Amino acid sequence: MGQRHFLHRDGVKLSYVDFGGDAARTVVALHGRAGCARNYAPLAHALKPDWRVVGMDQRGHGWSEHANDRSRDAFIADAAAVIEHLACGPVMLTGHSFGGVNAYQLAARRPDLVRGLIVEDIGCRFGPARPGESWPLRWDSLDALLDHMRGSDFGLDRYFLDSLVEYEDGWGFRFSDAWHEPARAALVGDWSDDWAAIRCPILLIHGTTSRFVTTDEIRRMAALNPRTQTAIFEGAGHVLHDERPAEFTQVLRRFLASAEAA
Repeated sequence: MGQRHFLHRDGVKLSYVDFGGDAARTVVALHGRAGCARNYAPLAHALKPDWRVVGMDQRGHGWSEHANDRSRDAFIADAAAVIEHLACGPVMLTGHSFGGVNAYQLAARRPDLVRGLIVEDIGCRFGPARPGESWPLRWDSLDALLDHMRGSDFGLDRYFLDSLVEYEDGWGFRFSDAWHEPARAALVGDWSDDWAAIRCPILLIHGTTSRFVTTDEIRRMAALNPRTQTAIFEGAGHVLHDERPAEFTQVLRRFLASAEAA
């Protein structure tokens, strides 16, 4: 099931879920935008008993607070604080999408905390966000929310459903697109220097039909840092740990074993 815990960094309450296992073999997982720590429950189950998975609710998501500071430094410092709080570093660190950027920037800037890095389907170069579908903050009923999702590009994706809760004024998610807008704006830029600076083993995972990063960008990143291994999932999309869980776990297990031995 996993146990939820909390800590504070600079007055911000942060949450993480410890799915249990050997502290000496810990994988810390950073979800993508609109995700939460519980997204990693299936992976934690698949990696037991060999690896302990700790999923973090990044600020503005899950049970972590919606802090005012949405800078790059804030997200990176939060992840570092969780690893230091666990007192089992250096750890294996994995991140999906937005969480993948946070993960590789932490690995570049705090190499003492990261033993091996897994980045799931994200690149290094970001322009301004394109206008997207706007979701209501609340729905009157669960049926209305689910009907809305069925008609969206995402469908009934458990990646979102993990963050679904009932509030006093209706049903909604534990994230907000409006809250995240400044965080997305802060992502704009070229972070290739961070990628090139990473000194631990790297696994870069990509789905060829992803809407968020091209295969050419993945190949460019692999050439930029010789420590990079790639796993290309033909015909898969952006949320590989949900779309291809068995294949994803197999690839991850092989990398974790090799990084541990390095």
